[in-house]
Amino acid sequence: MECPLPVIGYVRTARTELERTPVQAGANRGEEGVLELAEEYVEGLDGLAGFDYAWLLSWLDRPDRPLASLTQVPYLLRREQRRMGIFAMRGPRRPNPIGLSLVRIVEVIGHTVRFAGVDLLDGTPILDLKPYVTAFDRPPGEPGSGWFDDVTVAEGTTPEDLAPPGETGRC
Repeated sequence: MECPLPVIGYVRTARTELERTPVQAGANRGEEGVLELAEEYVEGLDGLAGFDYAWLLSWLDRPDRPLASLTQVPYLLRREQRRMGIFAMRGPRRPNPIGLSLVRIVEVIGHTVRFAGVDLLDGTPILDLKPYVTAFDRPPGEPGSGWFDDVTVAEGTTPEDLAPPGETGRC
């Protein structure tokens, strides 16, 4: 089954290389980017300025290498070379390369949303934008995060930072 999805806009960031782009928005909370919405979707921004956070759903269009395996070495486990199933990780090479970024809304003006928490390359297509709603999105208690609970991620960590000594450019 095919499922064509329209692109609602594109992000503008200072990031142009995957290996030098932070691995998650939450690991790069201070860097700002801009979502430029296509004109036909601008009316949909009405009311968004009242939210502090939003989910960006993106199409991870670069690099365009196909899914090679259902088990891969996640960026965060590169040094250990430990493989995980694709559904137990958040890497870009997936059956459908949909990215999920929780970003802080800085400002909504006209057809743009300025946000903080850059983890996307400049020009990445955006499929959807949804407000973060604490009552729905934050689970109760302290939910476990599998193998992620055993990994420390410093602010601004990129795939390049996580490569084993002497290696870069793989994910």
